[in-house]
Amino acid sequence: MEAKQQTHFVLVHGICHGAWCWYKLQPLLEAAGHRVTAFDLSASGIDLKHLDELRTFPDYTLPLFNVMESIPPDEKVVLVGHSLAGLNLAFAMEKYPEKISMAIFLAAMMPDTTHRPSYVLEEYFARTPSGSSSNTQTAPFGRPEDQLVSVLFGPQDLASGLYQRSPPEDLALANTLVRPGSFFMEDLSKRSPFSNDKYGSVKRAFIIAGATEAENDFYRWEIENFEVPIVKEMEAENTDHMAMISNPNTLCQYILDIVGK
Repeated sequence: MEAKQQTHFVLVHGICHGAWCWYKLQPLLEAAGHRVTAFDLSASGIDLKHLDELRTFPDYTLPLFNVMESIPPDEKVVLVGHSLAGLNLAFAMEKYPEKISMAIFLAAMMPDTTHRPSYVLEEYFARTPSGSSSNTQTAPFGRPEDQLVSVLFGPQDLASGLYQRSPPEDLALANTLVRPGSFFMEDLSKRSPFSNDKYGSVKRAFIIAGATEAENDFYRWEIENFEVPIVKEMEAENTDHMAMISNPNTLCQYILDIVGK
């Protein structure tokens, strides 16, 4: 019997999180015979940098660039990006399209090739307004001229907006591990659109997994805005925004199904 071809998955976490959020999915993919790289973005997880050392979205993305630099010329990887990490994926796809066989956007920001990179974030905030009970903390940081704002999810927002269908132990863990992050909106708003011949040339898939129906509707809008050939949707009754934690087995199967197509 012919051996299954091994895929190298590179898992990219979302804002305020770290490589730790993949701790359930990584062993499932490895048990299926695949290679997995999970790492911390700048000033995230246990990365030693502090947020006030960063100025731009590429500064935040640098560890992903380093991973891509380490990939041999004859190898291609599958990128999986969660939430804000869809934009990290886009920067890597623009820079290393020849090293990426597919990019899987998991409940993620997915920019197009028409608008500036900040456009999907602007649409997200317009289409999914936060509730009045939001206890997410924001604060300016860095040089005033850079207009940088930090974001840190509060306990109530983690519980009701991200982890509401996850085990309570994982919510407790997240409360101890989240770190301030940033959307780097000012930087993204000044950048040119991603290109069709680089970013747009990489095969894309999207997995819908939202904490609310408004979020799911936003992901469907993204898919209409920038066509995706492969789309899957997680079951709403047992999946929250943190699909890798609330429903890792189904997520693993969806990812394996996608790369098998």
